[in-house]
Amino acid sequence: DLGAGWVIVGHSERRAGCGETDQQVARKCDAALAAGLRPVLCVGENLAEREAGSTEAVVLRQLDAVIERLDREALSEISVAYEPVWAIGTGRTATPGQAQAMHRVIRERLVRAVGQAAETMRILYGGSVTPENAPGLFAERDIDGALVGGASLAADRFLKIIGAAAAAAAD
Repeated sequence: DLGAGWVIVGHSERRAGCGETDQQVARKCDAALAAGLRPVLCVGENLAEREAGSTEAVVLRQLDAVIERLDREALSEISVAYEPVWAIGTGRTATPGQAQAMHRVIRERLVRAVGQAAETMRILYGGSVTPENAPGLFAERDIDGALVGGASLAADRFLKIIGAAAAAAAD
């Protein structure tokens, strides 16, 4: 009723703090689409999962729950945000290469699910994006933007991130 067009689904704080399962997140994506909202599906691993070498398995498990629930048309309406949980609010971030590698894995899975439509689906990076690391992240082929957290609370910092995104889009 307020005119919202997008909704964040599966954020790490909801998964960890509220115990949301992959299946619940998939149902929320479905419900959001039915209500006329486009979901930004958050996927990502915590530090223990990363250190165990489970990053890809965790992210694909989270993504696959949504792929299994939605048909091709509905799935092509979502965006995905890769948010390495170990980087959120810690000041740490994945290197551009690490983020690109995970974004490529996500894109490849989406290509298998929806075909060429996956090439235009947005895959965002959401792990402590700052004005300093944004240009390097946005220069990567499969990083289509950012899900900005704390840096969005300071207008000058947020504007620099927006500027980096605009510069990358112009290239």
